[in-house]
Amino acid sequence: MLTLSGLIALMTWWQALLLALIQGLTEFLPVSSSAHLILPEAVFGWTEQGVLIDVMAHFGTLFSVLLYFRKDVAEMILGVRDLVQRKLTRGSVLALNLIVATPPALIIGVLLASGGWDEALRNPAIIAAATIIFGVVLWLSDIWAKDARDMDTLSWRGAFGMGLAQVIAFIPGTSRSGITMSAGRVIGLSREAAARFSMLMSLPVIGAGGAYALLKLASGENTGSATLGQGLGVAALSFVVAYAAIALFLRFVTRIGFLPFMIYRLGLGFALIGWILLT
Repeated sequence: MLTLSGLIALMTWWQALLLALIQGLTEFLPVSSSAHLILPEAVFGWTEQGVLIDVMAHFGTLFSVLLYFRKDVAEMILGVRDLVQRKLTRGSVLALNLIVATPPALIIGVLLASGGWDEALRNPAIIAAATIIFGVVLWLSDIWAKDARDMDTLSWRGAFGMGLAQVIAFIPGTSRSGITMSAGRVIGLSREAAARFSMLMSLPVIGAGGAYALLKLASGENTGSATLGQGLGVAALSFVVAYAAIALFLRFVTRIGFLPFMIYRLGLGFALIGWILLT
């Protein structure tokens, strides 16, 4: 017979796994993973899962990127050595671009977290507005793009521009991948090239977010009810789903473009507005 405590534990498991599914599926699609993770709490009244789940979800998606882009990652690691030796190789250019693109998001992220602004922005009205506005931006950047250059043609100035765009993603509903892909299209990258570099840009950001959550967990700030077993389940599911999402998106984005994602975002945004007005 299922006791009350057993029922609560079962519900916690399903809640954790559903959040892992959302994290893995939406982290690299231009639909805003943060919005989809915040909304279940607001709509269904779920309690906070705690820092442990944040850590595991972050690292699950992180390892999916490392595995899928293992060749690019290996080139970048060797490219750091080439940068030190002032050698111009594909790996050194890729490493330089990632180094240049990363600081804006890390700096602003630290400032927002230290000032409590990251929590203040977790508002359904802000999410709805950002979901709609940046969904339209995503589509317009795609249809107005005049060039379709490969990722290897990306300059450090273009990479820095995508890094600046990544800062806007701290507004929940914007979508980190969506705004950086939009910036990539504006500077002339192809859909696939913009998507690939956007996903590579996620490595230091997701890693930093996971490390920050890990520090909070180590300091005893895990206020949720999740267990280590649930955390491992979340990591595994977010890893598998994120890997599949990356593979499918890169395979089909050249053909389908960004219009379906804009339509989805508009529907989600207006549904949110309707929910806000009704509640």
